[in-house]
Amino acid sequence: MARSSRQSKILEIIKAKEIETQDDLVRELRALNFDITQATISRDIKELGLIKIMTDDKRYKYAYVDSSEQQVSGKYMGIYKEAIISIKPAQNLVVIKTLKGVAGAISSFVDKLNMKNVLGTTYGDETVMVICPDSAEANDVCDKISDMF
Repeated sequence: MARSSRQSKILEIIKAKEIETQDDLVRELRALNFDITQATISRDIKELGLIKIMTDDKRYKYAYVDSSEQQVSGKYMGIYKEAIISIKPAQNLVVIKTLKGVAGAISSFVDKLNMKNVLGTTYGDETVMVICPDSAEANDVCDKISDMF
């Protein structure tokens, strides 16, 4: 089957299920009659810009970060990691302190993670506020973002 239909199906699968490994993804696609190899999946993951994020039960799964400007690569993750000074919960917020001028990029990245317990983000020049429904979910989001960076 065509690469575009395969990649579209990959996005559907990772949205519907918690896929931890490339082998899991190969099995899911083969069950849907896609004749693929692990090497093909590896290339697709790179082309789609998939990243691994922590789930509620502290396991990692593949996720898609939608970015029309750039894909999140290891290089960008390294830059983000260096730009973050601190990540702390504050009631129903997560406050991320950054180097001057990069809060917008960090805010955009957090938005594109599509975390179910994030209502949205806002930012200034060196601070990002991640808005959550309550303090328990803010603590959870804080942990997930901290683990990512």
